[in-house]
Amino acid sequence: MSVNRRKLQVLQLAEKLEGESRLGMERRYYQHGVTTIFQHSINVACVSCKIAEKYHLDVDYYALIRGALLHDYFLYDWHVKDRSHRFHGFTHPRRALENADKEFQLTETERNMIYCHMFPLTPIPPSTKEAWIVCIADKICALSETMMPLLCRLKVYKTL
Repeated sequence: MSVNRRKLQVLQLAEKLEGESRLGMERRYYQHGVTTIFQHSINVACVSCKIAEKYHLDVDYYALIRGALLHDYFLYDWHVKDRSHRFHGFTHPRRALENADKEFQLTETERNMIYCHMFPLTPIPPSTKEAWIVCIADKICALSETMMPLLCRLKVYKTL
């Protein structure tokens, strides 16, 4: 499938999930730099699809996209000083899974993607191809989203 068609599939599923849940709340909170959690989740879904397609991996694309869109479904601003956010990096996957479980019928593959995406920061490794892909895509996107504003300011991006 072409990159544009896969991105359209990601955006359509994001719109559908947003219409039937609290996913739109992610538009209010920032994840990395100037990237909202919502946009970060879109980015992770798109990069996940690119990884699967580039390496011709046999994956469930619907589950891959859905799990990627919900992997950070913790629904709070982790930048706000609050005791419940103190160990955000370690605890948000469980919180995201709890929230997603309340609002969606998740497959075990989707649950694994959400719960294990912070490996190795959290101790349980992914157990499916889709979960490994989201775990890797999340790190690629986090690095890119964090560094891009700096690279743009330094004008380094033009030389890459």
